[in-house]
Amino acid sequence: MFLEQFFNQADETVTISPFQASEFAKRVAEDFNPIHDEGAKRFCVPGDLLFALVLSHYGLSQKMQFKFEGMVGEGVSLNFPTEVGDNFPICDSRDKTYLSVSRQGEVSRCETQIESFVRSYVSFSGLNFIHVLVPMMLEHGVMINPDRPLVIYESMAFDLTTLKFEKVSLELSDARLSVDGKRGDVTLEFALISEGKQVGTGVKTLVMSGLRELDETALSGMAHFYEERRATL
Repeated sequence: MFLEQFFNQADETVTISPFQASEFAKRVAEDFNPIHDEGAKRFCVPGDLLFALVLSHYGLSQKMQFKFEGMVGEGVSLNFPTEVGDNFPICDSRDKTYLSVSRQGEVSRCETQIESFVRSYVSFSGLNFIHVLVPMMLEHGVMINPDRPLVIYESMAFDLTTLKFEKVSLELSDARLSVDGKRGDVTLEFALISEGKQVGTGVKTLVMSGLRELDETALSGMAHFYEERRATL
């Protein structure tokens, strides 16, 4: 499968190098969050890559929920057991949970379908910052710290009415930001579309940390820097 270049596996143990994590973030998810860069002080593996690995190992279920419970840093070994139930965690060698997964309904193990679904689902992340988060920060008069930008997944879920599709795209249906002091909770709702018809719905929640009063010049500079990183890929 196309994900093989982005992780290493020995038996049931999976490791992801900073290079592999950074390559996935930029080239598959189109996510240029500096936290996924090699050498980043607060480096972590993209949540989108963990999501993709779950689907590649256990298949695409009609209804799935993912709750992110920790940031996977450099050198973390994750356990992907051969057999799992409908509710299972992704843990490290010390049984620390990083991701909790629930699933229901029929399961597809078609690699072509799963690759298409993963690519569409995670590339939606690449649009979040410039096209969704920046306008919401402007609207609410807040911004993340430009020197230490921290935007991370809290959860994601989707509910498919059918698995009879080859390709799927995501269309944003609603975006909300709730501000509580220095924390911002973002909710993104979307429709899953295949051949012009809706085949499901989904939701992603993110947390923006270290919020401060809006400085439009600084926010514009951060957005410009983000776009420059994308252009130089």
